[in-house]
Amino acid sequence: MDDESVNRTSDAKAKVLVLGAGFVSGPLVEYLNRKNCSIAVGSVIQAELDATSKLYPEVKTMLVDLNVPGELETILPDHDLVVSLLPYSYHPQVAKLCIKYKKNMVTASYISPAMRELHQQAVDAGIAILNELGLDPGIDHMLAMECFDEVKAAGGKILSYESYCGGIPAPENSATPLKYKFSWYPKGVLLSCLSGAKYMKDGKIIEVEGNGRLLEETRSLDFLHDYDFEVFPNRDSTHYIHQYGIESAKTILRGTIRYKGFAAVVKSLIDLGLLNTKSDDLLHPAGPEITWKEYMCSKVEKSRDILNDSLKDLVFEKLGRDNAKLQPIVDLGLLADVLIEKRTTPIDTLSNYLAKKLTYGPNERDMVLMRHEVGIQWKDGKKVQRSIDFVQYGDPNGFSAMAKTVGLPAGIGTKMILDGDIQSKGVIAPFSMEIYEPILQRLKEEGIAASQFSIHYE
Repeated sequence: MDDESVNRTSDAKAKVLVLGAGFVSGPLVEYLNRKNCSIAVGSVIQAELDATSKLYPEVKTMLVDLNVPGELETILPDHDLVVSLLPYSYHPQVAKLCIKYKKNMVTASYISPAMRELHQQAVDAGIAILNELGLDPGIDHMLAMECFDEVKAAGGKILSYESYCGGIPAPENSATPLKYKFSWYPKGVLLSCLSGAKYMKDGKIIEVEGNGRLLEETRSLDFLHDYDFEVFPNRDSTHYIHQYGIESAKTILRGTIRYKGFAAVVKSLIDLGLLNTKSDDLLHPAGPEITWKEYMCSKVEKSRDILNDSLKDLVFEKLGRDNAKLQPIVDLGLLADVLIEKRTTPIDTLSNYLAKKLTYGPNERDMVLMRHEVGIQWKDGKKVQRSIDFVQYGDPNGFSAMAKTVGLPAGIGTKMILDGDIQSKGVIAPFSMEIYEPILQRLKEEGIAASQFSIHYE
């Protein structure tokens, strides 16, 4: 612990600014509040701030709009550390101010190219910008690195690594048209399905194009035997070969877990143009009112006054005459005479609609699943397959599993930086033992740990 940390913690509470008060902020705020930090929460949404104040009256809340020039800069210098739970595109903007005022920063998001470019500036400023400190990315990295470092220390090597993770409804709450409910940023869930993917299988690099092609790469996952899960690739797995230091691996694949059927429904939404990211004049917030039925008529290039059954038949044709694809569209209400809350683009409009329609109700809970499958060769030549299984359930009428597994790692990492337990500077992620080992231990103390650990000998 450095002298500054000792003096601050003995004389006054550390001051943390949390930007964002949405799905995952609650456990982070609760943890830091319990650890005697002085917390201010900033958001552009007053309802989120009101909810925070109701749970934690001692936490300061404030309206903060990063799109207003200079607004954040009037607040940030008064704090010791900034936690950004905003969409990832805002992180570089926040990070530049943290560098300017020499304030540490934590995010739960992937390190974007724009963030990575700030590494040397952060080193020169003497600050840590700790990213990828949530569930995926976050806990996935830490459990993997714990395994890899153990194997290397014993003289072994990694032959393969496959990792799958997903936040989904608990089985008893999973009967929705999408096989899904939203426990975090809805647009992020849908955008991830539009991304491309890249991975290595048996030494061969495989690339999957974007715009939904990865949804055609689904396969079954044998996990929790009474339930049907599907997985599909996620982003570029190949750069983790070097980040994880597993150059000996011939297979490396990171993917997403969903209930079987999710991919087919999202592919239908893509085929209908509902995940388009470009502006649509029909969805301009200041334009005339429009219903989902009327909007879908535009997608099949027909008059808005056609009969509902006629529209249904046209959508059926557009979806390849597959009733299994049509029925979820009907059940989601996307052919109904229901007014649309227009958000400029199809994906923003649909995300807003689904976030309200597929939300968790009273006494419902979500579930987080993670499975690491690691091929290992020990020093004596013996080969084994190790599985690391991680299952967490949300608390009905309490914190969701997603909120806990994103918010708590970020909160723990925040406290470690404030206490001087993390000495690394620059734009970093939890790949080193000095970071992941204490975080995993403190997560166990919070009741969050790998729930099963098994080794299968070949």
